[in-house]
Amino acid sequence: MSRPKVTIHDIQNAKEQRRKLVMVTAYDYPFGLMADEAEADIVLVGDSLGMVVMGLSGTVPVTMEHMIHHIQAVMRGCKSPLVVGDMPFMSYNTSIREAIHNAGRLVKEGGCDVVKLEGGVHFAPTVEAIVKAGIPVQGHIGLTPQTASALGGFKMQGKDAAAAKQIVDDAKALEDAGAFSIILEAVPAPLGKLIAETVRVPVIGIGAGPDVDGQVLVTHDMIGLFDRFVPKFVKQYTKIRPIILEALRAYRQEVLAGAFPGPEHSFKMPEAALAELKRLLAQG
Repeated sequence: MSRPKVTIHDIQNAKEQRRKLVMVTAYDYPFGLMADEAEADIVLVGDSLGMVVMGLSGTVPVTMEHMIHHIQAVMRGCKSPLVVGDMPFMSYNTSIREAIHNAGRLVKEGGCDVVKLEGGVHFAPTVEAIVKAGIPVQGHIGLTPQTASALGGFKMQGKDAAAAKQIVDDAKALEDAGAFSIILEAVPAPLGKLIAETVRVPVIGIGAGPDVDGQVLVTHDMIGLFDRFVPKFVKQYTKIRPIILEALRAYRQEVLAGAFPGPEHSFKMPEAALAELKRLLAQG
């Protein structure tokens, strides 16, 4: 029997019940289906697809069209988890009107349940406007990949008291703006704990320590499929890339040797039909 659809209320109730939330990424139908079967609470169709699926150098080049395409694929396999669509760089940065329009596209055309955008205090008015338009928003603070260059690269944030206070202020601003949950990335574990205790909405960490309300990882990182780099906060539960590579190499060798396809992989034709075909061909 399939699970009931996870709702925003379920996510918010999990914090009150002190139940940890499980969030993973998916970018296509097979991974959406597996995330569903693995009973993830939340599935993020993240703009990280730019790196792990499209081979881009970062998330900045990802477009609305890319996001809608991948969200649609994930939604075909992902029925029970709450599905989050990432708003790509410059889809919400220029104006609140454009932000509402693009958030609506992700939900209406892509089919996701909610949207996510990066930024704290400065983007709180944008979050509030999108929420008032009827689209739930998940915030993202700490290390924000779309603007990582302005933060000094992909590095831990909030190391000193002033920087840490700014991230706390960001979390409070997003809560006040109506965000239903917050992603907190690459901050010291004590800061993660403090923020989770400060705001009422669930705080889901990625490199934010164990004392937040849930965890999220990029699936391709945690299964060892993407290996250009492995962030410090990633645990690899398996390494699938060598297994796939071994299978591809074995396939190549069998094709070159004429061992594949074998009789068990080939379709048969009745002898009488084959004989008749040869007779017809001989007649021209």
